[in-house]
Amino acid sequence: MIGRLNHVAIVVPDLAAAAEIYRQTLGATVSAPADLPDHGVTTVFVELPNTKIELLHPLGEGSMIQTFLDRNPSGGMHHICYEVEDIIAARDALKANGARVLGDGEPKTGAHGKPVLFLHPKDFAGTLLELEQA
Repeated sequence: MIGRLNHVAIVVPDLAAAAEIYRQTLGATVSAPADLPDHGVTTVFVELPNTKIELLHPLGEGSMIQTFLDRNPSGGMHHICYEVEDIIAARDALKANGARVLGDGEPKTGAHGKPVLFLHPKDFAGTLLELEQA
């Protein structure tokens, strides 16, 4: 079921500064910021040869990312995203095995314009997982 690693997401207190670190210090290709109001975040993607790093910053009132940043003012790793071929089949198989899907359980459109779901971190060794349909 699980496919390749799509990205690792890191919450940052200053999106422009974090993007500049990856661009200037590490020499990475960095995307322009993109607002995702449905998810309450602004994202920047750092392109790597084998995956991506997603930099997240809160967008709007009540952003879950702001809650994370309040608890971790310096930022930190937020989630890992894996690709799946069929997100509905993956969801159903995971639920049948006792995994908890966050939200209403229905896929939402993610940063890449593809369906995504999030899985409860308590079911995956303390790590929030995102599944994205490949």
